Amino acid sequence: MPSRSLHQRGLPLANALARLLPALIAMIAILTAWEIYCRTSGIGPTILPSPSQVAFQAWANREALWINTMPTIRATLLGFSLSIFCAFALSVVVDFSPLLRRMLFPIFIISQTLPLVAIAPLVVLWFGFGLVPKILLVALVTFFPMLVALTEGYAATDRDIEDLLASMSASRWKRFRLARLPSALPYFFAGLRISITYAVVAAIFAEYAGAARGLGIYMLNAKNNFRPDLVLAAVFVSSLLTLILFAATWLIQRLLAPWIEAVEGREQ
Repeated sequence: MPSRSLHQRGLPLANALARLLPALIAMIAILTAWEIYCRTSGIGPTILPSPSQVAFQAWANREALWINTMPTIRATLLGFSLSIFCAFALSVVVDFSPLLRRMLFPIFIISQTLPLVAIAPLVVLWFGFGLVPKILLVALVTFFPMLVALTEGYAATDRDIEDLLASMSASRWKRFRLARLPSALPYFFAGLRISITYAVVAAIFAEYAGAARGLGIYMLNAKNNFRPDLVLAAVFVSSLLTLILFAATWLIQRLLAPWIEAVEGREQ
């Protein structure tokens, strides 16, 4: 029995590695082709540095990169937390009131049509160069996918379960808590994974518009100094940060709602 239990615990890790293997192979192939092109084409490092040069400069400038990564992480996490809170609160409001849903949803959609390149400098102008404009911009960019996911999840609730609860004189809030909210969880985590990929980009863009520190301002300074290797090093850090946050959302889903993955596995 102990050996069987150990074997069962090892299966998820083996499955995870098997899922990651194709992506790792594709990534290695792209980096190898990029390295060969840079070494054989004669293109200068000031135009397109090779991956090995980017990696070397990233390590050589690791202290500066780390110092500038921390403000970006802080803005991303705080802005995304605000985004989750706003998306959930607004989804409850529009779910309980169809009138408010018809009134507010067009405004939410319009908020997503605002070009970030135009709105970011204005938000920095209104709220200064501190942390607040970054948090607001991250929340603005990331709340809408989660809001739509939650409202779609509420709408997908099994009608029979709601009718059963209504026949037992359950209140509107109780029906929401016992039927509609659990039904929305898979949709919420899907929206969470989509939104988190925008969060780091939004934070960097906000820093680009105006900041003292952060990956955005680091990229801007490197670009102005004609250092594409440092720009790409910062891009690599932002990509790595996004991947870590994406994996964190998957881990949170496994901890809070492990049944979702089991259901998705059966459907596949």
